[in-house]
Amino acid sequence: MSGRTSIRPLAVSMGDPAGIGPEIIAKAWKARELHSLAPFFVIGNPKAIAAVWDGPISIIGSPHDAASRFAETLPVLPVGEAHEVVPGFSSGDGAQVALQALEIGVGLARSAAAGALVTGPVSKAQLYQVGFTHPGQTEFVAERCGISADSAVMMLAGPTLRVVPMTVHVALAQVPGMISQELILSKARVTARGLLRNFGIERPRLAFAGLNPHAGESGAIGREEVDILTPALAQLRTEGVDAVGPFSADTMFHPRARAGYDAALCLYHDQALIPIKTLHFDDGVNITLGLPIVRTSPDHGTAFNIAGSNQADPGAMIAALRMAQSAAERRSATSAIGLP
Repeated sequence: MSGRTSIRPLAVSMGDPAGIGPEIIAKAWKARELHSLAPFFVIGNPKAIAAVWDGPISIIGSPHDAASRFAETLPVLPVGEAHEVVPGFSSGDGAQVALQALEIGVGLARSAAAGALVTGPVSKAQLYQVGFTHPGQTEFVAERCGISADSAVMMLAGPTLRVVPMTVHVALAQVPGMISQELILSKARVTARGLLRNFGIERPRLAFAGLNPHAGESGAIGREEVDILTPALAQLRTEGVDAVGPFSADTMFHPRARAGYDAALCLYHDQALIPIKTLHFDDGVNITLGLPIVRTSPDHGTAFNIAGSNQADPGAMIAALRMAQSAAERRSATSAIGLP
């Protein structure tokens, strides 16, 4: 039997029905026993799955039906009208399904009807056409959970590396003006608590990248490390956080360096995402820290160019399901004994 667990079935929002989400979800279900996956159900358009997969599907009316169906069929909670889907060709109808599925998934996780939320890849360009106003799914989920976007932290995690970009989807030219002690302290505190709550790391070790080459060379080629990062890290250490750095980013990601920390906090998008995608392109997971629910997502996009061709690798979706399961089980166990 696969996925023995004490938590409720996981909710998986399909993402864009015309992307690779339906295919990687179906392939993950097919590999459920191999990877000991907890029961999960899909929220979205069942026709999108049928368009790329001829395996067994069962339509469910509520999350409670998912556990009993999961062993034999892929449970699907349908959303809206079941429009025909052409893989690789996104549409406004598909964006509406993606948005509705995400909204429902958050609600089910918040109400504890689902053990956690795993979000499939979406097309933000299409979502913006149907009224989506958030930078991404992370910010949407945070808002629906009553958490400010600044208090939710995006972590990208793989088997050998976890990274946090402290600024995300902004122009590189804007980054220096956004770096502040307050930003560093806020992101680090959420990260340290998230590593405890979701990964069971009792004393997380945080390593910080500098902004400038060679971490500024003691101020010779940039003052951000001297004026902002060093005082912020000193403050974190007074709070009991194991914070080290700032380090030159080009020396932080080789195997010996990675053995010395539990998460690397980086100052801009590519500084964090280049190493994680180099090391864990096929099994990287986006997990949002600082939420009252567990939310994970495969760390890749919709890949419309290969949708429907049976080329999509489900590794990141499987990893996202496994991480959601382990984090939800850990939270459940610690809350039962009164831990934060």
